[in-house]
Amino acid sequence: MDSFGRKIDYLRISVTDRCNERCLYCPPEGYRGWKRRSDHLTGDEIVRVARVAAGLGFRKFRLTGGEPLVRPDVPQIVQAMAQIPGVECIGLSTNGTRLAQFAPALRTAGLRTVNISLDALSAQVYRRVTGGDLNRVLAGIRAAVAAGFECVKLNCVLMRGLNEGEIWPLVLFAAEHGLALRLIELMPVTTTEALTEKNFMPVREAMRLLGTRDELIPQPDCRLGWGPAKYYLLRHTGALVGFIGAVTRPHFCAACNKMRLTADGKVRPCLGDHAEFDLRATLRRSGSDEAVRELLLEAMRGKPFEHQFRAAFEPCRPMPAIGG
Repeated sequence: MDSFGRKIDYLRISVTDRCNERCLYCPPEGYRGWKRRSDHLTGDEIVRVARVAAGLGFRKFRLTGGEPLVRPDVPQIVQAMAQIPGVECIGLSTNGTRLAQFAPALRTAGLRTVNISLDALSAQVYRRVTGGDLNRVLAGIRAAVAAGFECVKLNCVLMRGLNEGEIWPLVLFAAEHGLALRLIELMPVTTTEALTEKNFMPVREAMRLLGTRDELIPQPDCRLGWGPAKYYLLRHTGALVGFIGAVTRPHFCAACNKMRLTADGKVRPCLGDHAEFDLRATLRRSGSDEAVRELLLEAMRGKPFEHQFRAAFEPCRPMPAIGG
């Protein structure tokens, strides 16, 4: 439990700050192929942190980036984590561009769930938002479904003036393939001018748009994973759509259950707060699991009651450096 009585049992682990796309809302530093930097945690260090965290009661883990699959040892990391006592589920957040290559090995290794970013179904709009190739993502989605992951979800970040016209096609695509779609508000976690009043689209506006085409039926008991999405079933299409309104939804943080570990080894109790705890230094300075344990507990005790997104929050480093 944290200081506010919330059960913290979910750790999101960024395995790299590198990415092979250039999303407008999440621009990384230049990608020139995978090369582990000295400040990146090694695979063994990541597994060690997961083992200590599981001993504290963390049960759910998600590997993120950057784009985690630019790192070739992710299947080996998953396999080692899956054998840790207490680990109930390992998930992956990916842009999908390399998923066709990795999906079978990841499933065999013990990965159970996959979240795939899909901000548009128009190839032109997709390239404008991400700089990437839509066809590679669609191939990754097909591979994820074929691999038999327990849950495959699609994530779309809402950007007014860019992809609001893609929302309904995405709903139909998700319904056709039996996948959940989540619509996510832009958050102030980038050093660019991506988040402005002009391009910010609240989830309630997306709900109104969908309500003109179909009836949204609340699904208050629907829990797909461990995140904060509020799900609705669209009566006629059968699509299941989740809404994540981190900026506009009151009490968004009331049931927060997560902490983050950055690719360079910092524990971040809250995405929308600057506090970080240097776990890499502890890992490399001390051979003691107890020291790692105490730092994780210290970070948990430092977890704030809520994020600062509504208080003119300015990030100190871009989203890929923090972990998605």
